[in-house]
Amino acid sequence: MTAPEPTVLYGDGQCLVAVKPAGLPSVPGRTEALQDCLSRRVQQHTPDALVVHRLDMATSGLMLFARGATMQRVLSAAFAERRVHKTYTAVVAGLVADDSGSVTLPLRADWPNRPRQVVDTQAGKPSLTHYRVLARQAGCTRLQLEPVTGRSHQLRVHLQALGHPILGDMLYAPPDVQALSPRLLLHACALDLVHPATGAALHVEHAAPF
Repeated sequence: MTAPEPTVLYGDGQCLVAVKPAGLPSVPGRTEALQDCLSRRVQQHTPDALVVHRLDMATSGLMLFARGATMQRVLSAAFAERRVHKTYTAVVAGLVADDSGSVTLPLRADWPNRPRQVVDTQAGKPSLTHYRVLARQAGCTRLQLEPVTGRSHQLRVHLQALGHPILGDMLYAPPDVQALSPRLLLHACALDLVHPATGAALHVEHAAPF
């Protein structure tokens, strides 16, 4: 069966930005069931599109692809040097008290329970997330999130540690919060970077589907 055509919001000779649905892997997994993924769907239409970064399988939203190996190196360096600005939307349990703030808790892999991550003030890697309240209603808060670092599961663990796990988070939220949504309510809604060829500012956004 042919996979659905990906939604591509921006594309040129150097890069493209596609929308990953929740529940679809960014890249192929180890099992047959995980072979369908955004990278393969994009490559069916743009064969030289290469992955630059990834989103969790449960997270939806914008993914940037490079056109060819040279652009992949350039854009991967931009991510490594934090020159790509990512913005997310999330809905979390409870009413977040402060209108804005930052979480600086260091993170590391929870090796016996992979792929889970944990806060570890001794051995964890420095991690920084900025947040801003967009709306509060019915015991939940809609947040804008800006991860400065790019640790695995960073937003999910930071919000859980803040006492406001993301709705539908099957890894980090308690069962009553998991049950509030059939999917993880986390969406990569905006990417901002300097175009690798023209030097112009490139902004792509996609509203959260929840």
